Amino acid sequence: MKDKKFNVLIAEDDTNFGMMLKIFLEMNSYQVELCTDGEDAFEMFSKKKFDIGIFDIMMPLVDGFNLAERILKINNDFPFIFLTAKALKEDQVKGYNLGALDYLIKPFDPEILLLKLNILLPRAKNTKPSFAAQFKIGNFNFDFGRRTLELNGEVTNLSPKEAELLRLLCEKKDQVLSHTEAMMKIWKNDDYFTKQSMNVYISKLRKYLNKDKLHNIEINNLHSTGFILTVTQ
Repeated sequence: MKDKKFNVLIAEDDTNFGMMLKIFLEMNSYQVELCTDGEDAFEMFSKKKFDIGIFDIMMPLVDGFNLAERILKINNDFPFIFLTAKALKEDQVKGYNLGALDYLIKPFDPEILLLKLNILLPRAKNTKPSFAAQFKIGNFNFDFGRRTLELNGEVTNLSPKEAELLRLLCEKKDQVLSHTEAMMKIWKNDDYFTKQSMNVYISKLRKYLNKDKLHNIEINNLHSTGFILTVTQ
């Protein structure tokens, strides 16, 4: 790792496991705050600056899913991963749809977690765009830098992944944006769960763009190979 110490917020109600994880990460140059329930973790997040969160899901007071949702309302760029015993596919899909960078299932190898953190954190620190690209989509004004979609004075605030996906579609307007390209550029992964998550974001974008009643704005899925953004009157 680089000399900079990253600050990690851990929410884990198993005290022994949480302490083991805290000690392990601190031995590897991370600074760690350990909270034993979601409510305490949210309060800690409100008081200190963290670079990433590691959240269990099954916790008292506030579970990991709700904790992530509450944090994202304050900072929708905050990177987090789930580390949990909940292995059902629907739980994993929900976790990725919330915006998790990863979803690790217990039991796990702490060395693997460390490797993932060493890769994910530098990426997460560089997700903010260095420019404010703007696009015209029908009557919409899309400001990628501000992550806003404006129609007749009504502004829709986009999540980071919604904005990234819409930017890629705009840059390839009337051309095919392949599923693989979109997943690797935004999620750095092209597995089944990532594709399901991407489809959810596409559905959200379609709903937003459908508000333009003077243009026919479509995001079509072409033979399971990719998406194409088209605008007609």
